[in-house]
Amino acid sequence: MTKTLLTFSLIITSLLSQAQSWEVYNSKLELQSRVIYDHIELLSETVRIGHMDSSLFLLSGDLKPSVKIEADEVYQYLAPWIIVKGQDGLGAYHEYGQKNLDNLYDEIQTYFNFLLARKGKEYFLFERGSGKTTSLGELEEAKITHTGMVITKRNGAYYLPLSKFPTKPYEMLSENESDFLLAKETTGLGLINREGDYILRPVLDRLEHNKGNFFYGFDESQYLLIEGTEKNGDIRYNSFHEITREGDLMLEYIHGKLRRVMDEDGILLDTVGLDKVIPVGDESYNVYLRDQKVGLLGQKGWLIRPIAEVDKIFPGSENLFPAQKEGKMGGLNSTGHWQIQPEFDEIQLLSEGRASYANAGNFGILDYSGDVITAPNWSSIKPFKNGVAIAEKNGTKVLIDRSGQELTTKPFDNMMRLENDLFIVEVNGSTGMIDRDGNEILNVEFDAIQSISQNMILLTKENQVGMSNDKGEIVLPIAYDEIILDVENNQILLKSEFVPVVIATPENSKKKKNKGA
Repeated sequence: MTKTLLTFSLIITSLLSQAQSWEVYNSKLELQSRVIYDHIELLSETVRIGHMDSSLFLLSGDLKPSVKIEADEVYQYLAPWIIVKGQDGLGAYHEYGQKNLDNLYDEIQTYFNFLLARKGKEYFLFERGSGKTTSLGELEEAKITHTGMVITKRNGAYYLPLSKFPTKPYEMLSENESDFLLAKETTGLGLINREGDYILRPVLDRLEHNKGNFFYGFDESQYLLIEGTEKNGDIRYNSFHEITREGDLMLEYIHGKLRRVMDEDGILLDTVGLDKVIPVGDESYNVYLRDQKVGLLGQKGWLIRPIAEVDKIFPGSENLFPAQKEGKMGGLNSTGHWQIQPEFDEIQLLSEGRASYANAGNFGILDYSGDVITAPNWSSIKPFKNGVAIAEKNGTKVLIDRSGQELTTKPFDNMMRLENDLFIVEVNGSTGMIDRDGNEILNVEFDAIQSISQNMILLTKENQVGMSNDKGEIVLPIAYDEIILDVENNQILLKSEFVPVVIATPENSKKKKNKGA
């Protein structure tokens, strides 16, 4: 009997010694339950996958198996679809648990309510509404656009198999960032909506996507600015004068002379004496006039009207705009007056009323009125937040306040800002955490530190993980293989090696007790 029990215990220990135990805690760090899986994946807030003994399961909120997934691995999660991989290829499950495609395909593209799968040269379409998979035949290529249209190509022609005209061929169908397809036929270029209807007939000689649902076109002798709507392609501006387009910049020339700066649907600036326009930022332009004046133009008009004795003006904030004059940098206000005199090698706007200036490659701090706060003591300064910024000095990082006082007493190799004015710091490959005053919250002794929520910090040391709060107090010991935050269910999952407990029960002795014992 003893030998049998011992053998059975060894078998159980052998089977479970490699398994993983997961402890489930609530947000108050109270143990709720334990489950056994080799691995748990949180694909989204509501989709969880459990791995156990080479099997995959879709898990319920309480981590119980709800659906067995017939596959070797989860290949990709594209909500609401779980793409899986088996020995014969890719398959697909809906996140609700339905199996929709067997593991047979070389490629699967997804959209909200259907799947486009390829096996060799043959394509298949699965529609969730009907639950049916139909063959589209052998194709040169096929794709799903970001608006849910399917474009196929066969024998050099393009088709829209889910539209009202599934057999109609096109010379070209091109997706872009708008809600519409660019289409080409023998008659010209046009625009097609999601239903496959033309909102702009294919008659244009040239048609390009601009921004959003706006397009730039040319037809015979006129230039067009077009807005796509669900029913029509509205011509917002047309001109027989040349409109050029270079990236996001559109300019109109009248009789060969630059006259207008255009936006997506019309005239942004119309003035005589334009010489050139140069982009200097996101939707900001330097406008140079023939009288040697320069202005800064934004999407709603002048940010700084043209002024003399300035070479270049950059986008700004808080009524201050960095500007260059004769190779030196300063700062202009919106009326075009020098608020910071142009006497520095470089000016960078930071935040909270502070700018940095550079001379001889090092940076100091200015206020927005142009007063120098500090000498150029740092090689770089990042923007201030809540009165604190990260600066670099001699290849190391320090914290400084708005007056330029260094808040850290020792330098760090690297530094990264977290929420709540906390900073992850690194020295010689080890990481720790400090607060905004430079006080050490966590010793610099960990392999990695990661913020997983506003007040939960994940700690890694010697391949084990634990957790602290934002005060540096260890709330979960560094003794686990993995920690997962399950936000949807307000719980924390902790993985450790499963160690079975075997309780040995002594056999009843058949010997008689000695008297008096």
